[in-house]
Amino acid sequence: MVQVRVEEGILEGEKVGNAFGVPFYSFKGIPYAQPPIGDLRFKAPVPPKPWSGIRKAKEFGPMCYQYDMFFDKGARSGSEDCLYLNVYTPDVNPEKPLPVMFWIHGGGLITGSGNDNFYGPEFLLRQGVVVVTINYRLEVFGFLCLNTADVPGNAGMKDQVQALRWVNKNISNFGGDPNNITIFGESAGGCSVSYHLVSPMSKGLFKRAICQSGVNLCHWIQSYYPRYKALALARKLGFYSEDDKELYEFLKKQPKEALVEIRVPLTLFEALDQPNVYFSIVDEQEFGNNERFFYGGLIDAVSNGTHEGVDIMAGYTADDGVLALGIIKDLEKILITARNFPQFFVTDNFGYQLSVKDQIEMGKKIRNYYLKSKAKYNWKDLARYYSMLLFVMPTVKWLTLCAGTQKNKTFLYKFTCKTKRNVIAYLVGLKDLLQGETVACHADDLMYLFNAHGVALPLTVNSDDFKNIERMKKLWTNFAKYGNPTPDDSLGVIWKLYTTENQDYLEIGNKLCTGTFQDGKELQFWKNTLQEFGQEM
Repeated sequence: MVQVRVEEGILEGEKVGNAFGVPFYSFKGIPYAQPPIGDLRFKAPVPPKPWSGIRKAKEFGPMCYQYDMFFDKGARSGSEDCLYLNVYTPDVNPEKPLPVMFWIHGGGLITGSGNDNFYGPEFLLRQGVVVVTINYRLEVFGFLCLNTADVPGNAGMKDQVQALRWVNKNISNFGGDPNNITIFGESAGGCSVSYHLVSPMSKGLFKRAICQSGVNLCHWIQSYYPRYKALALARKLGFYSEDDKELYEFLKKQPKEALVEIRVPLTLFEALDQPNVYFSIVDEQEFGNNERFFYGGLIDAVSNGTHEGVDIMAGYTADDGVLALGIIKDLEKILITARNFPQFFVTDNFGYQLSVKDQIEMGKKIRNYYLKSKAKYNWKDLARYYSMLLFVMPTVKWLTLCAGTQKNKTFLYKFTCKTKRNVIAYLVGLKDLLQGETVACHADDLMYLFNAHGVALPLTVNSDDFKNIERMKKLWTNFAKYGNPTPDDSLGVIWKLYTTENQDYLEIGNKLCTGTFQDGKELQFWKNTLQEFGQEM
């Protein structure tokens, strides 16, 4: 038993054994905001109320009500009362405050939580850091936007900001250093991290940032015509008024079960059985004195508004796009659609700006590059297309813009490691497709940073797998401590900064390899093709 006083009262956590290192102290289910229910549904989070006595912090708080789009497909669980975080620390009274690593989970803004079924902290804690994981509102609960003062959007991102504010105020009581916080996240979590880098609400709340397989330039995290989608949602639920107040009151009163697993396509691309995020981060309008999480154009924000002096690390996995195949319900149908309809390859961020003729012509060029003129397309070709479109291209463009300002130290990596811990593709149902092949799928890197309690992966500290884990988490924790993943050559390499001139990067495979960016030829194809049709990469 261990007790810690925070701003709202006393928390009672527990000391936990660690099979992979020294024991640590765990504090679970800490409220960082009031429950966003009733009149607080869709609203910005409100700071938590104090409590009397001692609050037990030994069980996880509920995750946001959601459906599982990846692993237990269609299953629903959770609660709207979900704004809780967890703190794990090696020492509540260290001689010197410890670096803090603040994790933002992925899941497409649709699913996921900060619980230890995927994000057990044991590996990272071996390196003397404090680990914080959080829940935040998802899908309609967190990302509905009516473009009104009542529902301006981005509530889920404001949850993350509120959690960061809570950590800044209270983490010193757990042995953490509020002046050395690294925010890191994967997929939608990585996108969230990069949005915090340009958000006026987040400025000054962290020192370093790591984006794994997701940045704010990914088209799937950006919202297009959010109010139209809100109206489409209302119509789907049988409500047809477009009056702001009536619409808000109607959606506020809907049972939570009606507000998940929502598909409201507005375009051909969204109507196809492809990975889509229907409710996401918006360019927020101003209403009086409301705090806006993000507003303006993204390219300009990244080029000119990235928080100065924040160290940045970003990258992707070699086979990120394989995950998309696990989300698609009928892969054979998608391959046929790709062969017959060139527009398949033109995503909304480009399609909104192109004539139908140009969409077809651009789609043909992209299709021929990836799939050639085969009679039958291969899943590997489609996965390569998804990898570049959904992750590689936006990540490299984003990091290049960040590096170009010379206001931030920037590091680029590519994760290629392949061991028995690469299980994500199999967990999302691609066993028959892969036929025993190992890939570095989207989210496979997480298995080398976190002890996923919900995934049965046997591990001993003397195994080769553990050596890979040790290498990777040392890179991440070095970055959190020093702003440099290789402050010396103890890992056998020196990871150089990514610059617009040299484009150095690190390949994180079964061994570490340095070099210059290797996917440039494919990126050049995209750059040339988009320029031909008046678009930017």
